[in-house]
Amino acid sequence: MSFQGPTPHMTPIIPENAPFSPDQRAWLNGFFAGFIAPQPGDAQPVDGTSVALAEDEDAPWHDPSIPIDERMKMANGKPLQRRMMAAMAQQDCGQCGYDCHNYSKAIVDGDEARLNLCVPGAKETLRMVKALAAEMGDAPAPANDAPSAEAARPVKDDAKPGYSRSTPVDVVFDFKRRLNKQDSEKSTYHIEIDLSQAGIDYVVGDSFGLFPQNDPALVEKVLAAIGAPHDFPMGDKNLYETLLTETSLGMAPDTLFELVSYITGGERRQKARLLAKGEDPDGDIHTLDVLAVLEKFPNLRPDPEAFVECLDPLQPRLYSISSSHNAQPGRVSLTVDHVRYLMGERTRRGVASSWLSERLEPGSKLKGYIQKAHNFALPENTDTPIIMVGPGTGVAPFRAFLHDRAAADAKGGAWLFFGHQRRAADFFYEEEMEDFLGRGVLSKLSLAWSRDGETKTYVQDKMREDASELWAWLERGAHFYICGDAKRMASDVEKTMVEVAMKQGGQDEASAKAFVAGLKKSGRYQADVY
Repeated sequence: MSFQGPTPHMTPIIPENAPFSPDQRAWLNGFFAGFIAPQPGDAQPVDGTSVALAEDEDAPWHDPSIPIDERMKMANGKPLQRRMMAAMAQQDCGQCGYDCHNYSKAIVDGDEARLNLCVPGAKETLRMVKALAAEMGDAPAPANDAPSAEAARPVKDDAKPGYSRSTPVDVVFDFKRRLNKQDSEKSTYHIEIDLSQAGIDYVVGDSFGLFPQNDPALVEKVLAAIGAPHDFPMGDKNLYETLLTETSLGMAPDTLFELVSYITGGERRQKARLLAKGEDPDGDIHTLDVLAVLEKFPNLRPDPEAFVECLDPLQPRLYSISSSHNAQPGRVSLTVDHVRYLMGERTRRGVASSWLSERLEPGSKLKGYIQKAHNFALPENTDTPIIMVGPGTGVAPFRAFLHDRAAADAKGGAWLFFGHQRRAADFFYEEEMEDFLGRGVLSKLSLAWSRDGETKTYVQDKMREDASELWAWLERGAHFYICGDAKRMASDVEKTMVEVAMKQGGQDEASAKAFVAGLKKSGRYQADVY
C-alpha cells in the first residue's frame, strides 16, 4: 500500500516545525488523513427480535469457537457482506454498537466507516476487514442475504441517552467488594453502580458499558519512552489526558509499526515493516503492546500528534449485568475479574478491570450505558424451568436471573451449574445461592471445582453426571443458558449437550446436533459469550 501526500485543500496534520523533512511530512499527512475523516454516528443496538444467526444456513461460520481462517474458508464465494460478517468475532457482544451481521452490513452499505470496532476480533479481524473493504469499490451491495431488511435493521434510539455507546450518561461508582477469599489465586470483585440520577433502567440479560481510563503509571512510562511533555496540547486536552482517556495502550496496532518503520532505519525499519504486515520476525509479536514497541525500538522521538493518531481509540468495555432492576431499582451490579499477568519483567493489567478494582473511589462519576441483550433473556412465562451454566464470572447474568425470578415469585424450577478453582476460596455469592436454595428460587445447584481434587472437574462433567435429570428438565420445556468463555467452555458445553441427547434421547450424532440446533432456533438455548 502506498500513501500519497495531502490534497491541496487538506489541512496538514503534521505541523511545519515537526522534526521531519518536507517529503516525510507529506507522507505522514497522507498516511493519517484516512484516520481522521468524519465518522458517522454510532449505530444503536439491535433489540431482542434481532435475527438469530447462530443456525443461519447462510452463515455456518457464526460460531465463536471457529478460528478466523476456517471461517473465511467457509465464507469463500459468498457475497462481500457475508465474508465481512465471517471476519467478525461471532460473539454478537454489542461492543461495536451492532451485532456481527449488522456491523458488516453497515460497513458494506457505507453507513459505517470505522473498521476497528470489533474488540474481541482484535488485529485478525481488523486486518481481514480492511482487506475486504478494499474490494468495496468494485463489489455491488449484497442482495437477499438476510431474511428481511426490517429484521436486520438496527433499532435507532438516538433520542434516549444511556442506551448506546454514542450517548452515555453519568453514573456513580458506589462500592466494590472482593468475592474471593484470602487464599484464592484470583481477584474478582462485585461492583455496585448508582443509576438513580441517570434516568436509565434495564432488564436481566442486558450488559452495561463503561468508558475506562488507562493506568496512569503506564501513561507515564509511554510519555517517558517517546520523550514528550505531559502538557503537549492535543485539541481540548493535553497529551497526558489524551493517552489516559482516549487511546488504547494495549496490543500495538499495525499503524504504529508503520510509523516506526518510517522514522527509523536499517534492520529496525525492516522489522517494523514485517510487524506491520502481521509477520513475526523475532517471535514476540503477541507480547507487543504500545510500551513494549517503544522498548523494542528505543530512542524514537515521534511527533506526539503523529504518535497519537497511530493508536487505536480506547473502546468502552461491556460487562454482563449481575443484578435485577425489578429487585433493586436504580442500581446495577457487575461481577469483574481483575486481570493481571506477568509478561517478561512487566505486569500487564486489564484496562477496565484494574480501573474498577484498584483506582476508583466511592462517589466517582463515570460514563455508562445499557447495551440491550441480543437474544439472551428469561422466558416470559415464569413457570418455565431454566438451566443456567456459568462458571467463574459467567455466573453474573444468572445471579441477575435468580434475583429477578425471586422478585416475580416465579414458580418454574431453576438449576445452576457453577464452577471455579476451589470451593473454599472461589464460591462467588455463596450465601446468596444458599438463600435462593432455601427459598426455592433455586431448585438445584451443581458445583464443579477444578483444583480441589486430584481430578479436575468442570461444569460439563457435572452435566454428564446428571445427564438423566438434565434430559428430563429439557423434556419439560426448560430453557438452557450459557455464559462465559466462547472458545472453550461454551463449545465444550454444547458438545456435552449433544452427548446428553445421544445417550438419554437415544439419538444418533446427527439427530442430537439437530436437536440442539432446534433448541437454539426456538430460543430455548441461549448464550452470552466473550
